[in-house]
Amino acid sequence: MPVEITWWGHATCTVEDSGVRVLTDPLFARRLAHLRRRRGALPPPTAWRADVALVSHLHADHLHVPSLQRLAPGTRLLVPRGAPRAVPGLRRLAHLQVSEVSAGDETVIGDVVVRTVPARHDGRRLPVGPHRSPALGFVVQGEARTYFAGDTGLFEEMAKEVGPVDVALLPVGGWGPYLGEGHLDAGRAAEALARLDPVSAVPVHYGTYWPIGMDAVRPHEFHAPGEEFVRLAAERAPGVAVHLLGHGQSVRPRVAR
Repeated sequence: MPVEITWWGHATCTVEDSGVRVLTDPLFARRLAHLRRRRGALPPPTAWRADVALVSHLHADHLHVPSLQRLAPGTRLLVPRGAPRAVPGLRRLAHLQVSEVSAGDETVIGDVVVRTVPARHDGRRLPVGPHRSPALGFVVQGEARTYFAGDTGLFEEMAKEVGPVDVALLPVGGWGPYLGEGHLDAGRAAEALARLDPVSAVPVHYGTYWPIGMDAVRPHEFHAPGEEFVRLAAERAPGVAVHLLGHGQSVRPRVAR
């Protein structure tokens, strides 16, 4: 069965490959601190079902303990090494099989291998403080090789560290009007696409959450990144098939040229 990608919003996706369901950065909240979900229905309970869930880094919009609590007993959970020490709530998730991973690790789940790769992003739990773990990306290797970047900036060794991939799930925006260092906007994501040279790509991490009371502040940064990425990708990586999904939509991307 071909790989199937479902985007639930923000950085949360389901990757189905070789009979294995992989869930990325689960976030099932209508509101998170100063953020509220402005577009797309909340993911249904079917989205909570996974064989393994991947957490890319400690920020609360990627490591959301209440969302992780909804996962079924026995679900594998891969988190950056040191995360349970930095986020005590993880230690209360006794119903999950939690494993700490570092860049270079490989985890076998059924007929799929999850390879952990580096990312360039702030690994702290809070904006300040000592609690941190390295930010990570993941490559899901089954019938296809699907790269989930998590949150990352461009870095020189990206193509070498990630390796050959068939599908790239790339962040193209954020949850606020400005993106700081360690993020990809639509232009930098298109450059990452040119470097990685996958067969297909899906833009994620945009158009879902926005700060309360800031609806009128730079709304272009909320609505436009997906379409802007499609336009720029056509210029910089014209051989890549880019799939612009709505919240809850799925695609079976092309994985061979």
